[in-house]
Parts: sequence; C-alpha cells; structure tokens
Amino acid sequence: MAPAGLRKFIDQLEKKGELRRIKSFVDPLLEITEFADRAISSNGPALLFENNGTPFPVLVNAFGSEKRISIALGKKDLNEIVKDFEKILVILSDTRPGITFNIKRLAILARLAKYMPVRTRKKGRCQQVINRNPDLNILPVLKCWPFDGGRFITLPIVHTINPLTGSPNAGMYRMQILDNRTTAMHWQLHKTGANHFRLWKETGKLMPVSVALGGNPVYTYAATAPLPENIDEYLLAGLLTKQKVKMVKCITNNIYVPEDADIVIEGYVDPAEPPVPEGPFGDHTGFYSLTDYYPKFHVTCITYAEDAVYPATIVGIPPKEDMFFTKATEKIFILPLKLSLTPEITAIHMPPAGVAHNLVIVSIKKSYPGQGLKVASSLFGAGQMMLSKYIIIVSDNADIYDYRKIAETVFENTDFKNDLIFLHGPLDVLDHSCDIPSFGGKMGIDATVKLPSEAPREKKINSEEIQKYLIALDELKENEIITGYKVLNGSASLPALIVAVKRMNGITDINKVVKNLKEKRAGEWFRLVLTVDEEVEISDYFMVTWQVLGNSDPLRDHYYIAESSVLIDGTTKAFKPGGFKRKWPQIVCADKETIRIVDEKWKESFNDIFVPSPSLKYIRLLKGHGDSV
Repeated sequence: MAPAGLRKFIDQLEKKGELRRIKSFVDPLLEITEFADRAISSNGPALLFENNGTPFPVLVNAFGSEKRISIALGKKDLNEIVKDFEKILVILSDTRPGITFNIKRLAILARLAKYMPVRTRKKGRCQQVINRNPDLNILPVLKCWPFDGGRFITLPIVHTINPLTGSPNAGMYRMQILDNRTTAMHWQLHKTGANHFRLWKETGKLMPVSVALGGNPVYTYAATAPLPENIDEYLLAGLLTKQKVKMVKCITNNIYVPEDADIVIEGYVDPAEPPVPEGPFGDHTGFYSLTDYYPKFHVTCITYAEDAVYPATIVGIPPKEDMFFTKATEKIFILPLKLSLTPEITAIHMPPAGVAHNLVIVSIKKSYPGQGLKVASSLFGAGQMMLSKYIIIVSDNADIYDYRKIAETVFENTDFKNDLIFLHGPLDVLDHSCDIPSFGGKMGIDATVKLPSEAPREKKINSEEIQKYLIALDELKENEIITGYKVLNGSASLPALIVAVKRMNGITDINKVVKNLKEKRAGEWFRLVLTVDEEVEISDYFMVTWQVLGNSDPLRDHYYIAESSVLIDGTTKAFKPGGFKRKWPQIVCADKETIRIVDEKWKESFNDIFVPSPSLKYIRLLKGHGDSV
C-alpha cells in the first residue's frame, strides 16, 4: 500500500535506506538545491533538511529513483501500475454489444466508484494549526538557482474549480513568492488551471484557489499526470492506492483539499487584476524560463499539521527528479493512446536529454506502408503529446531504451529525404528555440523497418572511407570555421558527424558552415550532421543531444547538405547574424560560491562519500552573466 502521509513515507524511505537526514544548518537559498543536485546526479537518497531556519523540515529528492517513486505509489515496481489500469481501460473502451460486456462495464464502474474522493465535514490533519493572519515567510521556500527571480514553491498541488461545471482540478504550477501574502501563479497556456482562470474572468468574480503541500505522496504524482480535464486527479490517486481520498473544506474558501496534506495555502486570484512579472526560473529544460506575466495569488489563510514537512523539488539540466515522474507517465498513459488513437503502439519513451517534450521515441507493431508517418502525425495532435518537438517511430523489435541501437535503427531504416515529416504546431511554453512563443517547428522520423513496397534505404558507408574523408574536415578547422568534429562512436553504422562551430566576432554563421560542408561533399559520407556551440564537449553525447534538442526548431534549423543528408543546427541562435527575435535564456548552473560552501557542508553530512557539483561540468557553457545570453 502507498504510505498514508508524508511522515509515513519518510519512515518507509528511511527503513529501506532511501533517506538521509541532514542535521546541520543548510540554507533554503541556493544551498539546499546544490545538495539535492549532487544527490540526484549520484543516484543518492532522498534528503530531509531538519535545520533550515524554519519549523518545517524540507524533503527533497523523495521521488528521485524508480524504487522511491514505486514506494510512493504503493507498488513493487511501475509495471504493477500498468496491470491495474489495463484491466479497467480495456473493459471501459470495449463497445461491443451484449449483456456480458455491459455487466463487465457496470462492474468496473462500481469498482471505480469505490475510489472516488469523499468529502468529510470534520477538520483534517492539514488543519491542526490555523493561521488566519498568514505569512508565507514561515515556510522554507527555496531559491534554487543564482538568477532565479526569487523563491519558488516547486511542489504545490494547486486546486481550482471550473465555474461553469463545478468540476475540480488539481495541477502543479510553480509559485513565486512576491511578498508575505502574495505569489505569482505560473499556470501555463495549455494547462487546466489557465483554462479555469479564463472562465472565471468571464464571470467577473474572484477565483478561489487553494494549494496543498505534502500529504500522501501519490497526490504529487497525480497532480503532474496528463489527465483529461474532466477526470478527477484524486480518482487516479484512489485507483493507485486502492482507497478513497478524504477531502476537507478549506477555512476561507469552498475548495476541498486532502485532509492528510501537510500544509495548505488558501486564497484567491482576482481575474480583473493585471498580471505580474514572474521569473526568471531555472527550469526543467536546463535553461532559465525568462520573466513573463502571470496572475497574482492572494493568500487568506495558511493551515498545517503539527508535524508538517515541507516538500520541494529542484529542476535544471537533466536528469533530475522529474525524470521518474516521466517514467511512471510513460507506462500509465500509453494505454489510453493505444485504446483511443494509435492501437499499434507498443511502447513510449521520453529520454531525459529531451526533457519530456523535446524528444519522444515510440515503437509500433507495423503492418502497412507509411504507418510510421501516420503514427507520428497522430501523436503530434494527441493531448499533451501535441507539445512534442521530435518524434521517432521504430518497429517493435527495437529496444527504445538502448540509445546506441536506436541510433543504428534510424540510420538503417530511414531515408532522410522520404521518411521525415516537418510541420508547425503548438510547443511547450518553456521552449526557447521557436520564433513565436509556444509555436514552432516539429519533426517526425519514420525509422520503422520498411516493407518491400516502400522506398529503398541508403547504402552503408564503410569506416575506412570515413577516416579518409575526415582529412577534408581538418581544412575547415584550419580555416577556423569549426573548432572540432567527431564521428558518432567512430562507427560506419552511425554515419553522423558532430561539429563544434567557431564563433567569429560574436557571430555564429551556420550558413557558412553548411556551404563549406556541401563543398567538402560531407553529405556523401554522413547522413546526419549536428552542429553545436564551440563550448559544448562534443565527446559527451548526452550534452550534445540535450543542446541540439533544446536549441533547434526542427523546421527552421534543418539543412539538406545532400539529397538524403540532413544538418540540424543546435547552436545558440542569439549569435546568428542579425540576432534572435526573442531573448535567449542562459543555461542553469550553481554559482562558484554556493559550490564552495556546499563542498564544506557536504563533508559534515556525508563523511562517507564526496560528490562534486554537477554544475562544474556545465559552467563552460555559460555565456556572460544573468538569466539570458
């Protein structure tokens, strides 16, 4: 069973050796983040900071492994979740007539009813202490990164109500502290909270909002899950835990929250009030999301349990803790896609370097020509999958978790002239590479095994030919057009070239690079060329992949250097001739002083092992000072 509250979750983690208590003082301003980043990068434990200058211990990295997120969801492993949902969804989606199937559907509906959240009139654990004169400064809210605009609540479960239907929603939207009684509310354009806000604006009334922190850890996952707007997140929580979630009414508004939450922040948003600046914030993309305008949340009351714990997470250059939420989502939400839209799908994977929406790898059971392109097109319009930038479709004999094999599969089965599709569409609000915010290019790649009736693939190139050709690229280094190059794994089965582009007088001229590669006939030897900034370590394939996926608009930034050879430009567009239409964000790194302080404090708390700062690897990518380049 899932733990019944955050304290019990902590107890479970501690018994299983999955938690470390930090008893010496660690500052919520920058230092806790640096501790958490080191723990995450080293596959370390959850951390409980008991001495942070407030009455509330801070819990971070609680979901930072597949084992811990399985414990949070009350499962032995994530595959157990799939089995539970498959039985229910298959029956409910079966539209065959007949009394047998109707009886099965009724039985499933009755079973679902057992897990619907239930409201109680009693006060909850979350209301043991009631503060009607609230002050947000009592909470150990983190400032995560040096150029953040302030302190941010990073694991809030934000409760809103649709004013027309009365249906509730629980979503996760970061909240920047503005003063002791107000925050900014970062519900993004495509989220349910933003939709509720638009509906409340039409009513001309104040919008009630309540924010829960902690409680049963399954609530945190449910709030991040990409559910349809009409599905209650606490039904999902009930299904996962096999028990109803008890909900209590807030003190100063009509919102209901879980009775076992640790902390509840009640208040309202005034839709008539102008939005306020929010950000910058070191985000899960590994770049700062820059200042934008969002609604202001007014706090009317803070309630909490007597033994409350403050839960937090950090995001930044992947992989981070949110990667394990993505793992759970991959397994759970493949089922609705299979049943309603693309039944041929066998698996979905969102690699950490793609930060959930920049790259999706999908395997399918293929039975007809063009099916790979059909699935890619379907997914670009499917729920939250619509925000994906690159989607690779492979046949079901491919291991989508083996990146080397996937790369070989792409080159073996893809004609880069006929098997790519490009289109415009909605993108995540946090994507910084598109010319227009939230709207840009997408690429679908059909890397399925081709049927006889489909176009033939390209011939292979042998390693000796590639090595001879590389002499030509040395001339480009001598001309200072590029600073380095690397053949992917040095293998002819992976005819891809990574090129670090020289910045001349502050300008990166990718057109000059494309022209020279064409003149050097690079397209005869390499099917794919990836260009990155000169600071990128081209031997670090994770760094290269993250940079190319984040910094490119697939439609704008692809160039054919031969008929079936493509270059994708992953350089910083702020340095292109004429600059970029929007501000280009800085990457997210700790500052040297914080690293120095935490080096000393780490030794006090972890005398058994020293973990250096992950930021040391990425500081070389910083370009100037501040949140933008």
